Amino acid sequence: MVKKPAGQSIKPKPWTEVAPLLVDVATGRRPADLVVRNGRWVNVHSGEVIAGTDLAIVAGRFAYCGPNASHAIGKGTKVVDAGGRYLVPGLCDAHMHVESGMVTVTEFCRAVIPHGTTSMFVDPHEIANVLGLEGVRLMHDEAMAMPVNVHVQMPSCVPSAPGLENAGAALSVADVAEAMSWENIIGLGEVMNFPGVIANDPVMAGEIAETVKAGKTVGGHYASRDLGLPFHGYVAGGPEDDHEGTRVEDAIARVRQGMKAMLRLGSAWYDVATQVKAVTEEGLDPRNFILCTDDSHSGTLVHDGHMDRVVRHAIAQGLKPVTAIQMATLNTAQHFRLERELGSIAPGRLADFLIVSDLADMKIDEVFGRGVRLAKGGKLEIDIPAYDYPKSARNTVKLGRRLKAADFDIPAPKGAKEVKVRVIGVIENQAPTRALEAELPVEKGLVAMDRRNDVCQIALVERHRGTGGVTNGFVSGFGYMQDCALASTVAHDSHHMIVVGTDKDDMAKAANRLGQVGGGVVMFSKGKELALVEMPIAGLMSDERAEIVAAKAEKLTEAMRAMGCSLNNAYMQHSLLALVVIPELRISDVGIIDVTKFEKVDLFV
Repeated sequence: MVKKPAGQSIKPKPWTEVAPLLVDVATGRRPADLVVRNGRWVNVHSGEVIAGTDLAIVAGRFAYCGPNASHAIGKGTKVVDAGGRYLVPGLCDAHMHVESGMVTVTEFCRAVIPHGTTSMFVDPHEIANVLGLEGVRLMHDEAMAMPVNVHVQMPSCVPSAPGLENAGAALSVADVAEAMSWENIIGLGEVMNFPGVIANDPVMAGEIAETVKAGKTVGGHYASRDLGLPFHGYVAGGPEDDHEGTRVEDAIARVRQGMKAMLRLGSAWYDVATQVKAVTEEGLDPRNFILCTDDSHSGTLVHDGHMDRVVRHAIAQGLKPVTAIQMATLNTAQHFRLERELGSIAPGRLADFLIVSDLADMKIDEVFGRGVRLAKGGKLEIDIPAYDYPKSARNTVKLGRRLKAADFDIPAPKGAKEVKVRVIGVIENQAPTRALEAELPVEKGLVAMDRRNDVCQIALVERHRGTGGVTNGFVSGFGYMQDCALASTVAHDSHHMIVVGTDKDDMAKAANRLGQVGGGVVMFSKGKELALVEMPIAGLMSDERAEIVAAKAEKLTEAMRAMGCSLNNAYMQHSLLALVVIPELRISDVGIIDVTKFEKVDLFV
């Protein structure tokens, strides 16, 4: 079993054990541990903001919410004056991947708690693709040690698309059934294999059935733009939410079919503005819309925020502040069947709340979790002990050999002077790609890049079994103008190594460097290392503090810009180029994948 860190968080007692105490405090028979006075209660149940509200808290839960809680104040009661500021429920991220922050669960919590996030629903399918069920258990146990609520969804698709990629591990229906008995598993992670659901694949159907039998939530991921019969078949198969919509019609279709539309604002995915029009312009019921981040880069977390950033953005798109907060609190709690535990300021719920001085701008002054102040003025006030990951979670980058520039050669058909090739087209701020074509010259029998027209090479290097395999192709959209290469062992979802570059020697050096340090992301130019973020845990996460990782990531971003790349959060776009469950064109260890047809295609047209 995984070793727990010393001094781990004490889990609050269940409501059933403390209900008599809550009643006594609410009625004035016993004093509260904490009373917050003179606040403006943002009530997400009624949609009101109620001035002159006091909160009485005991055993980490709200006991009384209303006017004048002087009856709950005793000799040992701590009293906090809100001074007319807003009392807001702690924010919930309904769908996210900790690994995308480049840090562990512990460091992710350290980064986001000052931004008001007190509940997260995490899908660790990144580490599952490297370490399998052991990796899920590691993150599950680390999550339970946190001073905030970090619930775990059991990954559903490892590998994400069987036959189109080979991950470092595989999960079965039996694995899902076992995980459903774990204390902190809240449901099934995003079901990305939507063709499998539509085709009644026994693995997909079995995993969903085990989740439903356990009374837990089935996460969705329908990345197709086709809202016809395939979409209807997917919904009938059991997924209860979806975060892959990018258009207003996507949000409308999901809600009409009884799903929850999850609107995401991550570091590189900007899908709130278009879809929230379903509420602001089309008048749909906002109770069926949920806000989330999906993937947040460490730099975003440290510098820009987390769910506070998403709520602020949603308000800027025309939502009433209380409605936007509902979408990031109560709606999420209800969706995961946790309404009695979190998502609102109301008796019996965990005392997770924020003191906010500006509601529309989400200016968070203080953050409380389970009745304890965790952060003030944007600074964490508690210490969260580092989690001890075992040796089995490290040294996972196995290249099998030292790569050379020639490994990235693409031989042209015999006698050809020019060839037409398929090119992966990056779309800024969106997860989908375009399937492009380009005419490229042939030099000495090898297909050449076309830097002037923004066509450079991409390679996927096998890194789980040390086969030495390299799949080569072409990509457009990064705008690199210098000799350079960026390599990353974060390559959703199979997490081999992706190398994108304009110079093959730099591509080889970047790949070998990551093999040396055990994973991460690195930029080389003209043989020189420009930036490196080491991620030795499964090749996905750093074991350093979030602010240190963010500083290294910023240096990486600056290096990419210096090479000519102006994309917003280009590293996040880079890391998704092997995601063979989102259209249109991707790369895997199997080859070039057409995700509109779910089949391997030839590089040459």
